[in-house]
Amino acid sequence: MVTKIKIKKGDRVLVLAGRDKGKAGEVLAIFPTENRALVQGVNMVRRHQKQNAQSEGGIISRESKIHLSNLAIADPKDGQASRIGYRMNDDGKKVRFAKRSGEVIDG
Repeated sequence: MVTKIKIKKGDRVLVLAGRDKGKAGEVLAIFPTENRALVQGVNMVRRHQKQNAQSEGGIISRESKIHLSNLAIADPKDGQASRIGYRMNDDGKKVRFAKRSGEVIDG
């Protein structure tokens, strides 16, 4: 089931559940069909990589996808976890806002 995704690439998010609970990071990519996101510095996994012409082989650490239900947007005012709402701006543009403080997130 694909739901409306309120988190976008470039947003600052907080992890609400899992082994990285409490960490914050920037969203690098969104995968809407999987309801998952790639967050910088969160859900790090170690992978064995074979050597090739571009990169050296060995064990590398990189981010893995995390489910959107475990993420919350960081309020622009105080950095705490907040939910997201939508409203029309003064010029008639639809914008996202943090329900915690009422601050506009984008635009």
